[in-house]
Amino acid sequence: ERSLLDDLRVQLARLEAPEADLALLKRSLDQIEELFLLVVVGEFNAGKTAFLNALLGSRLLQEGVTPTTANIHLLRFGEQLTHATNNDYLLITVPVEWLREVNLVDTPGANAVIQRHQEITEHFVPRSDLVLFVTSADRPFSESERLFLERIRQWGKKIVIVVNKIDLVDDPADRQQIVDFVRDNGRALLGMEPQIFPVSARLALQAKQEATNGLPTGPLWEASNFEPLERYMVEQLDARERLRLKLENPVGIAANLIEKYSRVIAERQELLRGDFHTLDTIDEQVTAYEADMRRDFKYQISHVDNVLYEMAERGDKFFDEAMRLGRVFDLMNGDKLRGEFERQVVGDTSRQIERHVNELIDWLVDKDYRQWQAVMEYLNRRAAQHADRIVGAMTSSFEFNRQNLLASVGRDAQEVVDSYDREAESLKLAQEVQTAIIQTAAVEVGALGLGAILVAVLNTTLLDITGILGAGVVAALGLYVLPARRGKIKRELRQRVNHLREQLTHAMTRQFESELNDSVQRLREAIAPYTRFVRVEREKLDRMSADLQDARSRVNQIRGEIERIL
Repeated sequence: ERSLLDDLRVQLARLEAPEADLALLKRSLDQIEELFLLVVVGEFNAGKTAFLNALLGSRLLQEGVTPTTANIHLLRFGEQLTHATNNDYLLITVPVEWLREVNLVDTPGANAVIQRHQEITEHFVPRSDLVLFVTSADRPFSESERLFLERIRQWGKKIVIVVNKIDLVDDPADRQQIVDFVRDNGRALLGMEPQIFPVSARLALQAKQEATNGLPTGPLWEASNFEPLERYMVEQLDARERLRLKLENPVGIAANLIEKYSRVIAERQELLRGDFHTLDTIDEQVTAYEADMRRDFKYQISHVDNVLYEMAERGDKFFDEAMRLGRVFDLMNGDKLRGEFERQVVGDTSRQIERHVNELIDWLVDKDYRQWQAVMEYLNRRAAQHADRIVGAMTSSFEFNRQNLLASVGRDAQEVVDSYDREAESLKLAQEVQTAIIQTAAVEVGALGLGAILVAVLNTTLLDITGILGAGVVAALGLYVLPARRGKIKRELRQRVNHLREQLTHAMTRQFESELNDSVQRLREAIAPYTRFVRVEREKLDRMSADLQDARSRVNQIRGEIERIL
Protein backbone atom coordinates (compact mmCIF):
# COMPACT_ATOMS: atom_id res chain seq x y z
CA GLU A 1 0.00 0.00 0.00
CA ARG A 2 2.84 2.41 0.81
CA SER A 3 4.42 1.71 -2.57
CA LEU A 4 1.07 2.20 -4.32
CA LEU A 5 0.34 5.49 -2.56
CA ASP A 6 3.86 6.84 -3.15
CA ASP A 7 3.71 5.99 -6.86
CA LEU A 8 0.23 7.44 -7.15
CA ARG A 9 1.37 10.74 -5.60
CA VAL A 10 4.04 11.02 -8.30
CA GLN A 11 1.55 10.24 -11.05
CA LEU A 12 -1.00 12.77 -9.76
CA ALA A 13 1.71 15.41 -9.38
CA ARG A 14 2.46 14.98 -13.09
CA LEU A 15 -1.22 15.58 -13.72
CA GLU A 16 -0.97 18.74 -11.60
CA ALA A 17 -3.45 17.48 -9.04
CA PRO A 18 -4.29 20.11 -6.39
CA GLU A 19 -2.33 20.01 -3.16
CA ALA A 20 -5.39 18.82 -1.25
CA ASP A 21 -5.45 15.51 -3.13
CA LEU A 22 -1.69 15.02 -2.79
CA ALA A 23 -1.93 15.80 0.93
CA LEU A 24 -4.77 13.28 1.24
CA LEU A 25 -2.49 10.54 -0.09
CA LYS A 26 0.22 11.66 2.33
CA ARG A 27 -2.20 11.48 5.26
CA SER A 28 -3.35 8.05 4.11
CA LEU A 29 0.25 6.91 4.31
CA ASP A 30 0.55 8.31 7.82
CA GLN A 31 -2.75 6.80 8.92
CA ILE A 32 -1.59 3.27 8.18
CA GLU A 33 0.43 3.61 11.39
CA GLU A 34 -2.39 5.18 13.42
CA LEU A 35 -5.23 3.71 15.46
CA PHE A 36 -8.55 2.78 13.90
CA LEU A 37 -10.46 6.00 13.16
CA LEU A 38 -14.23 6.06 13.69
CA VAL A 39 -15.86 9.26 12.37
CA VAL A 40 -19.39 10.38 13.22
CA VAL A 41 -21.07 12.60 10.60
CA GLY A 42 -24.51 13.97 9.84
CA GLU A 43 -26.46 17.19 9.78
CA PHE A 44 -26.37 19.50 12.76
CA ASN A 45 -29.13 18.82 15.27
CA ALA A 46 -29.35 15.20 14.12
CA GLY A 47 -28.09 14.26 17.57
CA LYS A 48 -24.49 13.32 16.75
CA THR A 49 -23.05 14.75 19.95
CA ALA A 50 -25.82 13.18 22.06
CA PHE A 51 -25.11 9.89 20.34
CA LEU A 52 -21.40 10.14 21.17
CA ASN A 53 -22.17 11.03 24.79
CA ALA A 54 -24.35 7.92 24.96
CA LEU A 55 -21.50 5.82 23.53
CA LEU A 56 -19.09 7.25 26.10
CA GLY A 57 -21.59 6.93 28.94
CA SER A 58 -21.26 10.51 30.10
CA ARG A 59 -22.19 14.00 28.95
CA LEU A 60 -18.64 14.87 27.93
CA LEU A 61 -19.48 16.87 24.79
CA GLN A 62 -21.62 19.98 24.58
CA GLU A 63 -25.07 19.48 23.05
CA GLY A 64 -27.45 22.11 21.69
CA VAL A 65 -30.16 23.03 19.20
CA THR A 66 -27.79 25.17 17.15
CA PRO A 67 -24.54 24.17 15.37
CA THR A 68 -22.52 23.85 18.57
CA THR A 69 -19.63 21.72 17.29
CA ALA A 70 -17.43 24.40 15.79
CA ASN A 71 -14.36 22.17 15.77
CA ILE A 72 -13.50 18.59 15.06
CA HIS A 73 -13.67 16.70 18.35
CA LEU A 74 -10.99 14.00 18.37
CA LEU A 75 -11.47 11.62 21.28
CA ARG A 76 -8.69 9.33 22.47
CA PHE A 77 -8.12 7.15 25.49
CA GLY A 78 -6.63 8.85 28.51
CA GLU A 79 -6.40 8.10 32.20
CA GLN A 80 -8.27 11.31 32.89
CA LEU A 81 -10.47 13.82 31.05
CA THR A 82 -8.42 16.52 29.26
CA HIS A 83 -9.01 19.10 26.53
CA ALA A 84 -6.44 20.58 24.17
CA THR A 85 -7.02 22.81 21.14
CA ASN A 86 -5.01 22.14 17.97
CA ASN A 87 -6.00 24.31 14.99
CA ASP A 88 -9.32 22.85 13.79
CA TYR A 89 -9.16 19.97 16.25
CA LEU A 90 -10.21 19.81 19.84
CA LEU A 91 -8.35 16.84 21.31
CA ILE A 92 -10.18 15.20 24.20
CA THR A 93 -8.85 12.29 26.21
CA VAL A 94 -11.37 10.25 28.15
CA PRO A 95 -11.01 7.15 30.37
CA VAL A 96 -13.16 4.88 28.20
CA GLU A 97 -11.61 1.46 27.78
CA TRP A 98 -12.64 0.73 24.21
CA LEU A 99 -10.90 3.92 23.04
CA ARG A 100 -7.54 2.27 23.68
CA GLU A 101 -7.68 0.87 20.14
CA VAL A 102 -10.04 3.34 18.48
CA ASN A 103 -9.91 7.07 17.84
CA LEU A 104 -13.36 8.66 17.77
CA VAL A 105 -14.24 11.84 15.90
CA ASP A 106 -17.25 14.14 16.18
CA THR A 107 -17.58 16.49 13.21
CA PRO A 108 -19.49 19.75 12.70
CA GLY A 109 -22.88 19.46 11.04
CA ALA A 110 -22.73 18.93 7.30
CA ASN A 111 -25.31 21.65 6.63
CA ALA A 112 -24.22 24.02 9.36
CA VAL A 113 -24.77 27.70 8.77
CA ILE A 114 -21.06 28.29 9.24
CA GLN A 115 -19.54 27.15 5.96
CA ARG A 116 -16.31 26.24 7.69
CA HIS A 117 -18.12 23.39 9.43
CA GLN A 118 -18.88 21.61 6.18
CA GLU A 119 -15.40 22.24 4.82
CA ILE A 120 -13.59 20.57 7.70
CA THR A 121 -16.16 17.77 7.81
CA GLU A 122 -15.59 16.89 4.17
CA HIS A 123 -11.86 17.32 4.68
CA PHE A 124 -11.85 14.84 7.57
CA VAL A 125 -14.18 12.13 6.27
CA PRO A 126 -11.65 10.69 3.75
CA ARG A 127 -9.32 9.93 6.69
CA SER A 128 -11.85 7.69 8.44
CA ASP A 129 -11.75 3.90 8.61
CA LEU A 130 -15.46 3.64 9.45
CA VAL A 131 -18.21 6.25 9.14
CA LEU A 132 -21.23 6.38 11.44
CA PHE A 133 -23.82 8.43 9.59
CA VAL A 134 -26.38 9.85 12.02
CA THR A 135 -29.80 10.93 10.75
CA SER A 136 -32.86 11.95 12.75
CA ALA A 137 -36.08 9.92 12.87
CA ASP A 138 -38.16 13.10 12.67
CA ARG A 139 -36.63 14.06 9.26
CA PRO A 140 -34.68 11.10 7.90
CA PHE A 141 -32.62 11.46 4.74
CA SER A 142 -33.14 15.12 3.93
CA GLU A 143 -31.91 16.33 0.55
CA SER A 144 -28.70 17.76 2.02
CA GLU A 145 -28.07 14.42 3.77
CA ARG A 146 -28.44 12.59 0.46
CA LEU A 147 -25.89 14.85 -1.20
CA PHE A 148 -23.52 14.50 1.74
CA LEU A 149 -23.84 10.71 1.76
CA GLU A 150 -23.10 10.58 -1.97
CA ARG A 151 -19.87 12.50 -1.37
CA ILE A 152 -18.92 10.11 1.43
CA ARG A 153 -19.66 7.13 -0.79
CA GLN A 154 -17.16 8.35 -3.37
CA TRP A 155 -14.35 7.56 -0.95
CA GLY A 156 -15.34 3.90 -0.73
CA LYS A 157 -15.87 3.99 3.03
CA LYS A 158 -17.78 1.46 5.07
CA ILE A 159 -20.84 3.34 6.32
CA VAL A 160 -23.13 2.42 9.21
CA ILE A 161 -26.38 4.39 9.45
CA VAL A 162 -27.73 5.40 12.84
CA VAL A 163 -31.35 6.62 12.97
CA ASN A 164 -31.39 8.72 16.15
CA LYS A 165 -34.35 10.10 18.13
CA ILE A 166 -36.43 7.00 17.48
CA ASP A 167 -38.17 7.75 20.83
CA LEU A 168 -39.99 10.60 19.07
CA VAL A 169 -42.00 8.00 17.15
CA ASP A 170 -44.37 6.01 19.38
CA ASP A 171 -46.02 3.66 16.89
CA PRO A 172 -43.80 0.61 16.12
CA ALA A 173 -45.25 0.43 12.63
CA ASP A 174 -44.21 4.03 12.00
CA ARG A 175 -40.74 3.25 13.32
CA GLN A 176 -40.43 0.32 10.94
CA GLN A 177 -41.62 2.48 8.08
CA ILE A 178 -38.87 5.00 8.87
CA VAL A 179 -36.22 2.25 9.00
CA ASP A 180 -37.46 0.81 5.72
CA PHE A 181 -37.37 4.27 4.16
CA VAL A 182 -33.79 4.78 5.32
CA ARG A 183 -32.78 1.30 4.14
CA ASP A 184 -34.28 1.79 0.68
CA ASN A 185 -32.65 5.19 0.21
CA GLY A 186 -29.38 3.98 1.69
CA ARG A 187 -29.32 1.04 -0.72
CA ALA A 188 -29.99 3.35 -3.64
CA LEU A 189 -27.28 5.80 -2.57
CA LEU A 190 -24.62 3.33 -1.45
CA GLY A 191 -25.24 0.54 -3.93
CA MET A 192 -25.42 -2.04 -1.14
CA GLU A 193 -27.55 -3.03 1.86
CA PRO A 194 -26.55 -0.67 4.69
CA GLN A 195 -26.20 -1.62 8.36
CA ILE A 196 -28.94 0.38 10.17
CA PHE A 197 -29.42 0.96 13.90
CA PRO A 198 -32.54 2.87 15.10
CA VAL A 199 -31.66 4.28 18.55
CA SER A 200 -32.52 6.91 21.10
CA ALA A 201 -29.25 8.44 22.26
CA ARG A 202 -31.08 10.49 24.86
CA LEU A 203 -32.67 7.45 26.54
CA ALA A 204 -29.43 5.47 26.29
CA LEU A 205 -27.40 8.16 28.04
CA GLN A 206 -30.06 8.55 30.69
CA ALA A 207 -30.07 4.77 31.30
CA LYS A 208 -26.27 4.68 31.58
CA GLN A 209 -26.22 7.60 33.99
CA GLU A 210 -28.82 5.90 36.20
CA ALA A 211 -27.06 2.51 36.16
CA THR A 212 -25.65 1.62 39.56
CA ASN A 213 -23.12 -1.00 38.49
CA GLY A 214 -22.09 0.53 35.17
CA LEU A 215 -24.32 -1.83 33.20
CA PRO A 216 -27.50 -0.13 32.00
CA THR A 217 -30.71 -2.12 32.26
CA GLY A 218 -34.42 -1.53 32.61
CA PRO A 219 -37.10 0.09 30.48
CA LEU A 220 -35.06 3.14 29.49
CA TRP A 221 -32.19 1.01 28.20
CA GLU A 222 -34.54 -1.28 26.34
CA ALA A 223 -36.47 1.64 24.86
CA SER A 224 -33.22 3.23 23.65
CA ASN A 225 -32.50 0.17 21.43
CA PHE A 226 -28.83 1.01 21.97
CA GLU A 227 -27.61 -2.45 22.89
CA PRO A 228 -27.51 -3.87 19.30
CA LEU A 229 -25.33 -0.97 18.25
CA GLU A 230 -22.90 -1.40 21.15
CA ARG A 231 -22.78 -5.13 20.54
CA TYR A 232 -21.91 -4.42 16.92
CA MET A 233 -19.17 -2.02 18.06
CA VAL A 234 -17.66 -4.66 20.34
CA GLU A 235 -18.25 -7.90 18.46
CA GLN A 236 -18.31 -6.97 14.80
CA LEU A 237 -15.61 -4.31 15.03
CA ASP A 238 -13.12 -6.70 16.58
CA ALA A 239 -9.39 -6.49 15.95
CA ARG A 240 -9.55 -8.42 12.67
CA GLU A 241 -12.41 -6.31 11.27
CA ARG A 242 -10.72 -3.08 12.34
CA LEU A 243 -7.51 -4.19 10.67
CA ARG A 244 -9.40 -5.05 7.49
CA LEU A 245 -11.09 -1.65 7.42
CA LYS A 246 -7.78 0.06 8.28
CA LEU A 247 -6.09 -1.60 5.32
CA GLU A 248 -8.99 -0.99 2.96
CA ASN A 249 -9.17 2.73 3.79
CA PRO A 250 -6.03 3.92 1.91
CA VAL A 251 -6.84 1.54 -0.95
CA GLY A 252 -10.30 3.07 -1.19
CA ILE A 253 -8.78 6.57 -1.28
CA ALA A 254 -6.33 5.46 -3.97
CA ALA A 255 -9.14 3.88 -6.00
CA ASN A 256 -11.23 7.04 -5.74
CA LEU A 257 -8.38 9.26 -6.88
CA ILE A 258 -7.50 6.86 -9.69
CA GLU A 259 -11.07 7.05 -11.00
CA LYS A 260 -11.17 10.83 -10.55
CA TYR A 261 -7.99 11.44 -12.53
CA SER A 262 -8.80 8.76 -15.07
CA ARG A 263 -11.83 10.95 -15.85
CA VAL A 264 -9.54 13.99 -16.02
CA ILE A 265 -7.30 12.17 -18.50
CA ALA A 266 -10.32 10.97 -20.49
CA GLU A 267 -11.67 14.52 -20.69
CA ARG A 268 -8.30 15.82 -21.84
CA GLN A 269 -7.99 13.04 -24.38
CA GLU A 270 -11.46 13.90 -25.65
CA LEU A 271 -10.38 17.52 -26.02
CA LEU A 272 -7.25 16.42 -27.86
CA ARG A 273 -9.33 14.26 -30.18
CA GLY A 274 -11.19 17.41 -31.08
CA ASP A 275 -7.88 19.23 -31.51
CA PHE A 276 -6.58 16.46 -33.78
CA HIS A 277 -9.78 16.73 -35.79
CA THR A 278 -9.16 20.47 -36.04
CA LEU A 279 -5.59 19.92 -37.23
CA ASP A 280 -6.71 17.22 -39.66
CA THR A 281 -9.38 19.53 -41.02
CA ILE A 282 -6.86 22.35 -41.46
CA ASP A 283 -4.44 19.92 -43.12
CA GLU A 284 -7.22 18.76 -45.45
CA GLN A 285 -8.08 22.39 -46.20
CA VAL A 286 -4.46 23.19 -47.01
CA THR A 287 -4.07 20.06 -49.16
CA ALA A 288 -7.29 20.89 -51.01
CA TYR A 289 -6.10 24.50 -51.33
CA GLU A 290 -2.87 23.32 -53.00
CA ALA A 291 -4.77 21.02 -55.37
CA ASP A 292 -7.30 23.72 -56.26
CA MET A 293 -4.54 26.28 -56.82
CA ARG A 294 -2.59 24.00 -59.16
CA ARG A 295 -5.73 23.13 -61.09
CA ASP A 296 -6.83 26.76 -61.37
CA PHE A 297 -3.30 27.87 -62.26
CA LYS A 298 -3.48 25.81 -65.42
CA TYR A 299 -6.59 27.75 -66.37
CA GLN A 300 -5.02 31.08 -65.49
CA ILE A 301 -1.84 30.46 -67.49
CA SER A 302 -3.85 29.22 -70.47
CA HIS A 303 -4.71 32.89 -71.14
CA VAL A 304 -1.02 33.57 -71.81
CA ASP A 305 -0.83 30.51 -74.05
CA ASN A 306 -3.82 31.77 -76.03
CA VAL A 307 -2.17 35.17 -76.57
CA LEU A 308 0.95 33.50 -77.97
CA TYR A 309 -1.05 31.10 -80.11
CA GLU A 310 -2.97 34.04 -81.55
CA MET A 311 0.31 35.80 -82.27
CA ALA A 312 1.57 32.70 -84.10
CA GLU A 313 -1.65 32.64 -86.16
CA ARG A 314 -1.13 36.28 -87.07
CA GLY A 315 2.46 35.44 -88.02
CA ASP A 316 1.26 32.73 -90.43
CA LYS A 317 -1.13 35.16 -92.08
CA PHE A 318 1.53 37.86 -92.20
CA PHE A 319 4.08 35.68 -93.99
CA ASP A 320 1.46 34.32 -96.34
CA GLU A 321 0.66 37.91 -97.30
CA ALA A 322 4.18 39.32 -97.25
CA MET A 323 6.11 36.54 -98.94
CA ARG A 324 4.45 36.75 -102.33
CA LEU A 325 6.08 37.43 -105.66
CA GLY A 326 4.05 40.60 -105.98
CA ARG A 327 5.72 42.03 -102.86
CA VAL A 328 9.24 40.96 -103.66
CA PHE A 329 10.54 44.50 -103.58
CA ASP A 330 8.96 45.02 -100.12
CA LEU A 331 10.89 41.99 -98.97
CA MET A 332 14.12 43.78 -99.74
CA ASN A 333 13.12 46.68 -97.42
CA GLY A 334 14.05 45.17 -94.07
CA ASP A 335 13.12 48.15 -91.88
CA LYS A 336 9.69 48.45 -93.44
CA LEU A 337 9.08 44.72 -93.14
CA ARG A 338 10.12 44.66 -89.49
CA GLY A 339 7.88 47.61 -88.77
CA GLU A 340 4.89 45.87 -90.35
CA PHE A 341 5.74 42.64 -88.48
CA GLU A 342 5.88 44.43 -85.13
CA ARG A 343 2.58 46.21 -85.80
CA GLN A 344 0.61 43.33 -87.32
CA VAL A 345 2.04 40.27 -85.53
CA VAL A 346 3.64 41.38 -82.28
CA GLY A 347 1.23 44.27 -81.74
CA ASP A 348 0.17 44.56 -78.08
CA THR A 349 1.05 40.96 -77.28
CA SER A 350 3.40 41.99 -74.48
CA ARG A 351 0.72 44.16 -72.86
CA GLN A 352 -1.82 41.32 -73.11
CA ILE A 353 0.63 38.89 -71.53
CA GLU A 354 1.48 41.36 -68.77
CA ARG A 355 -2.23 41.95 -68.13
CA HIS A 356 -2.89 38.22 -67.80
CA VAL A 357 0.18 37.80 -65.62
CA ASN A 358 -1.05 40.59 -63.36
CA GLU A 359 -4.48 39.00 -63.21
CA LEU A 360 -2.81 35.72 -62.25
CA ILE A 361 -0.84 37.51 -59.53
CA ASP A 362 -3.96 39.18 -58.14
CA TRP A 363 -5.69 35.81 -58.14
CA LEU A 364 -2.79 34.20 -56.27
CA VAL A 365 -2.65 36.98 -53.66
CA ASP A 366 -6.42 36.87 -53.14
CA LYS A 367 -6.42 33.08 -52.71
CA ASP A 368 -3.57 33.29 -50.21
CA TYR A 369 -5.44 35.92 -48.21
CA ARG A 370 -8.67 33.92 -48.22
CA GLN A 371 -6.88 30.75 -47.08
CA TRP A 372 -5.36 32.56 -44.10
CA GLN A 373 -8.76 34.01 -43.31
CA ALA A 374 -10.39 30.54 -43.43
CA VAL A 375 -7.78 29.05 -41.08
CA MET A 376 -8.11 31.98 -38.68
CA GLU A 377 -11.91 31.68 -38.54
CA TYR A 378 -11.77 27.91 -38.03
CA LEU A 379 -9.25 28.18 -35.18
CA ASN A 380 -11.21 30.97 -33.54
CA ARG A 381 -14.34 28.82 -33.58
CA ARG A 382 -12.38 25.95 -32.00
CA ALA A 383 -10.98 28.21 -29.28
CA ALA A 384 -14.41 29.69 -28.55
CA GLN A 385 -15.93 26.22 -28.10
CA HIS A 386 -13.97 25.66 -24.87
CA ALA A 387 -13.10 29.20 -23.83
CA ASP A 388 -14.69 28.81 -20.40
CA ARG A 389 -13.97 25.12 -19.90
CA ILE A 390 -11.44 24.02 -17.27
CA VAL A 391 -10.62 20.37 -17.86
CA GLY A 392 -11.24 18.13 -14.88
CA ALA A 393 -12.70 21.04 -12.91
CA MET A 394 -9.20 22.27 -12.10
CA THR A 395 -6.77 24.82 -13.48
CA SER A 396 -3.81 23.09 -15.14
CA SER A 397 -0.89 23.99 -17.37
CA PHE A 398 -2.38 21.57 -19.92
CA GLU A 399 -5.53 23.65 -20.34
CA PHE A 400 -3.66 26.94 -19.92
CA ASN A 401 -1.07 26.04 -22.58
CA ARG A 402 -3.69 24.59 -24.89
CA GLN A 403 -5.90 27.67 -24.76
CA ASN A 404 -2.90 29.98 -25.12
CA LEU A 405 -1.61 28.11 -28.15
CA LEU A 406 -5.04 28.12 -29.77
CA ALA A 407 -5.39 31.82 -29.07
CA SER A 408 -1.81 32.50 -30.24
CA VAL A 409 -2.27 30.72 -33.57
CA GLY A 410 -5.60 32.49 -34.03
CA ARG A 411 -3.96 35.84 -33.23
CA ASP A 412 -1.10 35.18 -35.65
CA ALA A 413 -3.55 34.34 -38.41
CA GLN A 414 -5.62 37.40 -37.53
CA GLU A 415 -2.52 39.61 -37.71
CA VAL A 416 -1.65 38.19 -41.13
CA VAL A 417 -5.17 38.87 -42.36
CA ASP A 418 -5.33 42.35 -40.79
CA SER A 419 -1.92 43.37 -42.14
CA TYR A 420 -2.43 41.84 -45.57
CA ASP A 421 -1.70 44.61 -48.10
CA ARG A 422 -2.97 43.18 -51.37
CA GLU A 423 -1.51 46.00 -53.46
CA ALA A 424 1.95 45.60 -51.92
CA GLU A 425 1.80 41.83 -52.18
CA SER A 426 0.74 42.03 -55.82
CA LEU A 427 3.52 44.53 -56.65
CA LYS A 428 6.14 42.38 -54.91
CA LEU A 429 4.98 39.23 -56.63
CA ALA A 430 4.77 41.00 -60.03
CA GLN A 431 8.39 42.08 -59.72
CA GLU A 432 9.44 38.55 -58.82
CA VAL A 433 7.50 37.07 -61.75
CA GLN A 434 8.89 39.63 -64.18
CA THR A 435 12.42 38.92 -63.01
CA ALA A 436 11.82 35.20 -63.35
CA ILE A 437 10.46 35.59 -66.88
CA ILE A 438 13.34 37.78 -68.02
CA GLN A 439 15.95 35.52 -66.44
CA THR A 440 14.39 32.40 -67.91
CA ALA A 441 13.13 33.50 -71.32
CA ALA A 442 15.69 36.13 -72.32
CA VAL A 443 18.97 34.97 -70.86
CA GLU A 444 20.45 34.48 -74.33
CA VAL A 445 19.37 37.80 -75.81
CA GLY A 446 19.75 39.99 -72.74
CA ALA A 447 16.29 41.52 -73.08
CA LEU A 448 15.05 44.05 -70.58
CA GLY A 449 11.32 43.51 -70.89
CA LEU A 450 8.64 41.27 -72.34
CA GLY A 451 8.10 43.43 -75.43
CA ALA A 452 11.84 43.40 -76.12
CA ILE A 453 11.86 39.64 -75.62
CA LEU A 454 9.21 39.12 -78.28
CA VAL A 455 11.05 41.27 -80.83
CA ALA A 456 14.46 39.82 -80.03
CA VAL A 457 13.29 36.24 -80.21
CA LEU A 458 11.77 36.80 -83.64
CA ASN A 459 14.56 39.03 -84.97
CA THR A 460 16.48 36.17 -86.60
CA THR A 461 13.37 35.11 -88.45
CA LEU A 462 13.01 38.61 -89.92
CA LEU A 463 16.63 38.58 -90.98
CA ASP A 464 15.97 35.34 -92.78
CA ILE A 465 13.30 37.15 -94.79
CA THR A 466 15.29 40.23 -95.71
CA GLY A 467 18.52 38.36 -96.53
CA ILE A 468 17.15 35.93 -99.06
CA LEU A 469 17.34 38.16 -102.15
CA GLY A 470 20.29 38.61 -104.48
CA ALA A 471 20.75 40.54 -107.73
CA GLY A 472 19.27 38.84 -110.79
CA VAL A 473 17.44 36.06 -108.95
CA VAL A 474 13.96 37.53 -108.64
CA ALA A 475 12.34 35.16 -111.13
CA ALA A 476 14.05 32.10 -109.68
CA LEU A 477 13.07 33.24 -106.17
CA GLY A 478 9.45 33.51 -107.12
CA LEU A 479 9.32 30.18 -108.82
CA TYR A 480 11.47 27.98 -106.68
CA VAL A 481 12.79 29.61 -103.50
CA LEU A 482 10.02 31.79 -102.11
CA PRO A 483 7.35 29.13 -101.34
CA ALA A 484 9.91 26.86 -99.66
CA ARG A 485 11.41 29.74 -97.66
CA ARG A 486 7.96 30.88 -96.62
CA GLY A 487 7.12 27.42 -95.22
CA LYS A 488 10.44 27.29 -93.40
CA ILE A 489 9.98 30.72 -91.85
CA LYS A 490 6.46 29.89 -90.70
CA ARG A 491 7.73 26.71 -89.08
CA GLU A 492 10.57 28.59 -87.42
CA LEU A 493 8.14 31.21 -86.17
CA ARG A 494 5.95 28.48 -84.66
CA GLN A 495 8.99 26.86 -83.06
CA ARG A 496 10.19 30.14 -81.61
CA VAL A 497 6.75 31.04 -80.30
CA ASN A 498 6.34 27.58 -78.80
CA HIS A 499 9.79 27.83 -77.24
CA LEU A 500 8.90 31.24 -75.85
CA ARG A 501 5.60 29.87 -74.54
CA GLU A 502 7.38 27.00 -72.85
CA GLN A 503 9.89 29.35 -71.29
CA LEU A 504 7.19 31.69 -70.04
CA THR A 505 5.13 28.78 -68.72
CA HIS A 506 8.17 27.30 -67.00
CA ALA A 507 9.12 30.64 -65.44
CA MET A 508 5.63 31.42 -64.19
CA THR A 509 5.02 27.84 -63.00
CA ARG A 510 8.27 27.84 -61.07
CA GLN A 511 7.40 31.18 -59.48
CA PHE A 512 3.85 30.02 -58.78
CA GLU A 513 5.10 26.84 -57.08
CA SER A 514 7.54 28.87 -55.03
CA GLU A 515 4.83 31.26 -53.87
CA LEU A 516 2.36 28.44 -53.19
CA ASN A 517 4.92 26.47 -51.18
CA ASP A 518 5.86 29.59 -49.21
CA SER A 519 2.21 30.28 -48.45
CA VAL A 520 1.55 26.70 -47.31
CA GLN A 521 4.76 26.65 -45.29
CA ARG A 522 3.77 29.85 -43.48
CA LEU A 523 0.42 28.31 -42.62
CA ARG A 524 1.99 25.10 -41.34
CA GLU A 525 4.62 26.97 -39.34
CA ALA A 526 1.92 29.12 -37.77
CA ILE A 527 0.07 26.11 -36.35
CA ALA A 528 3.23 24.05 -35.68
CA PRO A 529 3.40 24.91 -31.92
CA TYR A 530 -0.23 23.89 -31.51
CA THR A 531 0.41 20.69 -33.50
CA ARG A 532 3.47 19.79 -31.42
CA PHE A 533 1.59 20.45 -28.17
CA VAL A 534 -1.32 18.21 -29.19
CA ARG A 535 0.98 15.37 -30.22
CA VAL A 536 3.19 15.59 -27.12
CA GLU A 537 0.18 15.82 -24.80
CA ARG A 538 -1.47 12.83 -26.42
CA GLU A 539 1.64 10.73 -25.89
CA LYS A 540 1.94 11.95 -22.29
CA LEU A 541 -1.71 11.28 -21.53
CA ASP A 542 -1.47 7.82 -23.05
CA ARG A 543 1.45 7.05 -20.72
CA MET A 544 -0.41 8.47 -17.71
CA SER A 545 -3.54 6.52 -18.58
CA ALA A 546 -1.47 3.33 -18.73
CA ASP A 547 0.13 4.20 -15.36
CA LEU A 548 -3.28 4.72 -13.75
CA GLN A 549 -4.52 1.49 -15.27
CA ASP A 550 -1.55 -0.26 -13.69
CA ALA A 551 -2.35 1.43 -10.36
CA ARG A 552 -5.96 0.26 -10.69
CA SER A 553 -4.73 -3.30 -11.16
CA ARG A 554 -2.52 -2.96 -8.09
CA VAL A 555 -5.52 -1.72 -6.06
CA ASN A 556 -7.53 -4.77 -7.08
CA GLN A 557 -4.60 -7.04 -6.27
CA ILE A 558 -4.18 -5.51 -2.79
CA ARG A 559 -7.91 -5.77 -2.12
CA GLY A 560 -7.76 -9.42 -3.08
CA GLU A 561 -4.86 -9.95 -0.69
CA ILE A 562 -6.73 -8.23 2.15
CA GLU A 563 -9.79 -10.37 1.51
CA ARG A 564 -7.71 -13.55 1.34
CA ILE A 565 -5.73 -12.88 4.52
CA LEU A 566 -8.42 -11.28 6.68
